[in-house]
Amino acid sequence: MHKDCKIRAPFFEIGPKSYLFGDDVLDLALAADAAAKKYDVDIIFTTPVIDIRRVAEATERIHVFAPHMDNLKPGRGLADTLPESLVAAGAEGVMLNHCEKPLTMAQLRAAILRADEVGLVTIVCADSIAEAAAIANLNPNIIVAEPTELIGTGKASDEDYVRASTEAVKNVNKDIQVLQGAGIKCYDDVYRNIYAGADATGSSSGIVALPTREARNAMVDEMIRAVREAWDARH
Repeated sequence: MHKDCKIRAPFFEIGPKSYLFGDDVLDLALAADAAAKKYDVDIIFTTPVIDIRRVAEATERIHVFAPHMDNLKPGRGLADTLPESLVAAGAEGVMLNHCEKPLTMAQLRAAILRADEVGLVTIVCADSIAEAAAIANLNPNIIVAEPTELIGTGKASDEDYVRASTEAVKNVNKDIQVLQGAGIKCYDDVYRNIYAGADATGSSSGIVALPTREARNAMVDEMIRAVREAWDARH
């Protein structure tokens, strides 16, 4: 595991994906930055690659992550995403193996090692409890236990899945943080996941599919408040 991982539990991940672009991405990042300060909760903001530098330079408290990278070194590779270029733009980490950008286990192993080389924190998606346990053997910093069939549905994992998938990862490597994602749409979903034992949770469409900046920003505040209140109640 990379030694410089500075993400503290409890934390939250927000990913605009391609729902938002341009100034809307920056506005959401600023709202996340404000919520991170207000509730003292770390937030991973997985921004489109093209917005990494802009978001990183405009914010203070969030951790800016790239949504993907390619396993290559400086040289040839037209239109590929070079790990070194992410670091130069201000990214602290990278998401790998999302269901919209899947990798084989061999590709994933190589990508994690490459990220470690350049100092990028790795957050890796797993589709099942078995996959989460297998990925834990590759020693990423964070595993997202996120059943693909629940992504974007508004239906979150139940508490049994949260506990079982967290335990599966921790049994392999107790230092890997576990984010319980998929279907997070409101305060109650966030609270339940954190209280059930997750180090973190997160949301994409539950925030970014809302119709206005005001609604999105209000939901960010609501969800980060839930993280803080659930964590404090749990401890």
